[in-house]
Amino acid sequence: MSALRVALIASARHPISEPFAGGLEAHTWGLAHALTRRGHRVELFAAPGSDPALEARELPVRQVVLSSAARADASMPSTTWMEEHHAYLGLMLDLARDGEHRFDVVHNNSLHHLPVAMASALRVPVITTLHTPPTPWLESAIQSRDTCPVVFTAVSRCTASAWHPMVPDALVVRNGIDTDFWRPGPGGPDLVWSGRMVPEKGPHLAIRAARAAGVPLRLAGPVSDERYFEEEVEPLLEDGVSYAGHLDRKELAELLGTSAAALVTPGWDEPYGLVVAEALACGTPVCGFDRGALAEILTPRCGLLAPPGDIAALAALIPRAMRLDRAAARRRAELFCSLEHTADAYTRLYERVTR
Repeated sequence: MSALRVALIASARHPISEPFAGGLEAHTWGLAHALTRRGHRVELFAAPGSDPALEARELPVRQVVLSSAARADASMPSTTWMEEHHAYLGLMLDLARDGEHRFDVVHNNSLHHLPVAMASALRVPVITTLHTPPTPWLESAIQSRDTCPVVFTAVSRCTASAWHPMVPDALVVRNGIDTDFWRPGPGGPDLVWSGRMVPEKGPHLAIRAARAAGVPLRLAGPVSDERYFEEEVEPLLEDGVSYAGHLDRKELAELLGTSAAALVTPGWDEPYGLVVAEALACGTPVCGFDRGALAEILTPRCGLLAPPGDIAALAALIPRAMRLDRAAARRRAELFCSLEHTADAYTRLYERVTR
């Protein structure tokens, strides 16, 4: 297996560094390290402030100099949108100029539409991983040519199915975690919830379910939506419910490993659910809502699922979930959620598209 030169395109909004802004950033960080350990030469294009160990090349995220007339135009989007657009436009023009001399494959791990829309300008294969349900910008980019030259992967069968009308042949390559890092813990008396503090992740629903079950709950994760956190989560932080903050991987692994079960309460069709894999690897069973890809990851031996949004049903399952075998949860992570499996699958795909 020869070493490949991989351009890995990441988020321009959040650095690829700990503590991670979300599962996408954590996944990109892990994949870059796993590919590098395999001997591939990975050049990561990411937001400023990314992990120095990855030797990331910063995306040119900078303030766009616009005239007062342009800023006053009715079509003027937010400054953040313009900065991201400018960054990816600059990157794709750079790769179109001489990317084939520097890379064997471009792997777009961002959510932005320009790496797809401009892929036909590159003389190097482009792979894009679908991390979310369909978005209008990305669907438009796919349709910008009669035949889209991009090879697509999806992080779950659920995500592949959602994209099937637009991308009928997306290869399922599930996200993975480093099971050598996420090690089993002894468990404990409390429940745990981890993830971004946003409405679609539903931490307020986890709090209500834990309270209905009469079990203490510890939450952790970045406050990505401050208004939501202040109005829907913070007022509930009492009577056995606490917020541990935005933790790095080591702190989060300790929290997961010393919990009896992890609550996962998506209010949307969760494309994958890295928090599920992390909990299982720490030996912590999962109790959650049956939305998105959760049913693909969990088995009855390591997790229990309630109907979406049904807090009473979730609360009723919590005592059973707390009694599930921690060793079975760990085995499921090793067999189904390993980053090594993910990196192997992408390496095979890189080799196929570069032949």
